[in-house]
Amino acid sequence: MPKPCAFCAIVAGDAPAHEVHRDEDTVAFLDVKPVFPGHVLLVPRQHVTTLADLPAARVPAFFALAQRLERAVESTMDAPGSLVLINNVVSQSVPHLHLHVIPRRPKDGLRFFLGPRHPYPDTDEAEAVAQRIGATLRDLPEDETD
Repeated sequence: MPKPCAFCAIVAGDAPAHEVHRDEDTVAFLDVKPVFPGHVLLVPRQHVTTLADLPAARVPAFFALAQRLERAVESTMDAPGSLVLINNVVSQSVPHLHLHVIPRRPKDGLRFFLGPRHPYPDTDEAEAVAQRIGATLRDLPEDETD
């Protein structure tokens, strides 16, 4: 039997959370294991696993709220910046789409996110990868998740 979704339990009101926002489509709450104080998670009420699974019609409102949360977290936590990210499957601790807004400060010690780097061996390889991704993108229907 699959493990119940922790975020669906929060959405349903069956699990506690320090909520910062709730509306008909989304819930935002403090991460229980924050990278830094003020670390907020934004989830759609609809259970979807990845960003690609979120219906395209819901993406604009989801990201408009993410922008507002970014400003609110930075302002409230007196942080000059933030890290906004979504993990899809790999490093996704709960298999329910969630966007992190993490307040950041210079020299805050957070370094794990962008390393190690794996550069292309040459510009030909980089161009080949760019061309393949572009071709795949052109072949994908624009409304695949509706």
